Amino acid sequence: MTQDKSSPNYLRLQISAGEMDPERLDLLTRQLRQELLDLEVESVDFIQEDQPPEGAKAADVVTLGALAIAVLPNFLPKLIEFLQSWSLRAEGRKVKVKSQVGDRAIELEYTPDAMSQQELKTLVETLTSALADSQAGE
Repeated sequence: MTQDKSSPNYLRLQISAGEMDPERLDLLTRQLRQELLDLEVESVDFIQEDQPPEGAKAADVVTLGALAIAVLPNFLPKLIEFLQSWSLRAEGRKVKVKSQVGDRAIELEYTPDAMSQQELKTLVETLTSALADSQAGE
């Protein structure tokens, strides 16, 4: 069975930026969400907390720095390239991408000062291939 190029991959994106207060991280996450929507990914949504703090309304509580992204397989390299560029805009930014397809879990963490361009390229190829293999087996 071949991969369906019209079926999106679902990714969980977690960002961090050093010692940033929650309000600033929320603002940064919202700005990143808008930029991702401008890239024309399938969808970008905030991730709701599993257990909201006592007294909080469940619909109001999101996981800080976390976004759920749906992206078509052929757009995945462009998304990772964008996230790399985004993380280089300010010191201390880190990006973690997670995906669960069937029984396979894939995780990619990018810290600009800890990874070479070649290592990033290899990780993107591995992630893309693993997602394609998982979808082909469905």
